[in-house]
Amino acid sequence: MSAKTSEKRSIRDSIHPVVFPVSAAIILAVVIFASVFPETAESVFSASREFLEGTFGWFYIIVMAMLLVVSVFLIVSPYARVKLGPDDAVPDYSTPAWFAMLFSAGMGIGLVFWAVGEPAYIFGDPPRAEAGYTAEFDDEGALVGSEFASEGVQDIAAEETMNFVFHHWGFNPWALYAIIGLGLAYFGFRRGLPMTIRSLFQPLIGDRVNGPIGHAIDIIAVVATMFGIATSLGLGVSQVAAGLGRVFDWDIGDGGLVLLIGIITAFATLSVVAGLDKGIKILSQINIAAAGLLAAAVFALGPTLFLVFALVDNTGSYLQNMIDTLLFTGTYGGDQAETFLSDWTIFYWAWWISWSPFVGMFIARVSYGRTVRQFVLGVLLAPTIVSFMWFTIFGNTTLQIQEVVEGVWAEGEDLGMFILFENLGLDGGLVTGLSLLTIFVVVVFFVTSSDSGSFVIDMLTSGGDLHPAMATRVFWAVSEGAVAAALLLAGGETGLEGLQAGAIAAGFPFAIVLVFATWSLLKGLREEVPRERRPRTPGGLPATIPEATRQERSSRERELELKARELDLKERELDAREEEMDDGGSGT
Repeated sequence: MSAKTSEKRSIRDSIHPVVFPVSAAIILAVVIFASVFPETAESVFSASREFLEGTFGWFYIIVMAMLLVVSVFLIVSPYARVKLGPDDAVPDYSTPAWFAMLFSAGMGIGLVFWAVGEPAYIFGDPPRAEAGYTAEFDDEGALVGSEFASEGVQDIAAEETMNFVFHHWGFNPWALYAIIGLGLAYFGFRRGLPMTIRSLFQPLIGDRVNGPIGHAIDIIAVVATMFGIATSLGLGVSQVAAGLGRVFDWDIGDGGLVLLIGIITAFATLSVVAGLDKGIKILSQINIAAAGLLAAAVFALGPTLFLVFALVDNTGSYLQNMIDTLLFTGTYGGDQAETFLSDWTIFYWAWWISWSPFVGMFIARVSYGRTVRQFVLGVLLAPTIVSFMWFTIFGNTTLQIQEVVEGVWAEGEDLGMFILFENLGLDGGLVTGLSLLTIFVVVVFFVTSSDSGSFVIDMLTSGGDLHPAMATRVFWAVSEGAVAAALLLAGGETGLEGLQAGAIAAGFPFAIVLVFATWSLLKGLREEVPRERRPRTPGGLPATIPEATRQERSSRERELELKARELDLKERELDAREEEMDDGGSGT
């Protein structure tokens, strides 16, 4: 068989006959709609976002809280030692390499994009405290006046700001990724099921996962993943363009944005061709080092000792207020709290949920051989700790410099990092170097997100093939860049805001999927615990209804066995008596 024929066959085998074409058609339809009718698309997306946030905001909050509780339970549960693979499985990657891949494929671009912008914005509009900064704008959106509050009010606003920043980037999103990733890894590597979202439902609906219900689940996951990735890529490109404009004084218009997307997508395609081990793994390690260098530079050049104290304080405040913040719905906070939740928390939760098929699938793929405890602890703790350090360094440094806060409000969040560098008292060469390093980090995060995203989408649209055809992976990598470019051209910021609303809309049905997927995961894991190790209440009474059913069945079986033995003995006695009678009759 020729190589060409083999490639054609592998491509055909890598395309699911339902999931691939339907997913591609939905994505194409939305892109055409947003490109041809940008204003109408923006109105539709915004209306859907407002409806979901206003009506089901509480549902997003409850789902995220539930996933965090389940994650903590799994760490200490009887299932903690279960291997993600056969009992003798060993991990494919070292722990440092595994962590780097988790982090780069998770929230990389978002961490850089919002490191300065989010603390600056929340500081000026905290949900449960008086604002530390007030800005006034004219009808065209230009800053015409601003005022900082007193030092005491600023301190309270800063603490509230960092509490919610930690809330948005801490345990909650990584608990979400841990649950969906664990389910995929467990059913894929240990149960031998296809690496698709539908496989999580096998304990609940059995073979029906292979029918229309399973197809619908995977299609929802593909669409949510595509829009979540495209939104992040769009943010990344806007930050790269802003940085290049700041450093080199370039005026980058729509054509420049498309060119940037094309160039970076080409690098992502090369990473796809290189493969998982040579592509994502190497780029992830390089970028972790580059991002670490960026954070170390700001830490050393900024208020170093203050940041050390702030990290301890921020962590303590977050942990102390975790339950209150976790379940905060703004019921008693008025319009200020409602607006904050809509702009930040609910948007983040919906966005993370729409990302969860992507991140969960990818971290499952690279986590073969880990135990449940290792997996959940690694996914939950390591990236969260790094996020806390990252946002303390950039966030608290931002809040210490009034010019940075004012600059973000005046010029936008995409310039936040560059405004910070300009206000650290550094010479022009060092400012340029840090700015170029930031651009490099964003570009590599773009590449790793696009690479891993195309890998995940290809797995979903190929029926769970762990080694999908290269051609289809390249197709999805190019499609991600095309989606981001089309929506940027559809109206710049309007296009991206519409895409973000689309991610929220896609996240809602998947939030429902997550609830049942979590139930199914726990149901499947319960079968791993040996019968003799299952908990019992004092006195030998069964701890659960299934346990009671098993005991009753066993008791009935023993009773039947005893009765059978009694009947057997009676039959033997009758036989013996008949033999005696026969012997007696013969002797007469």
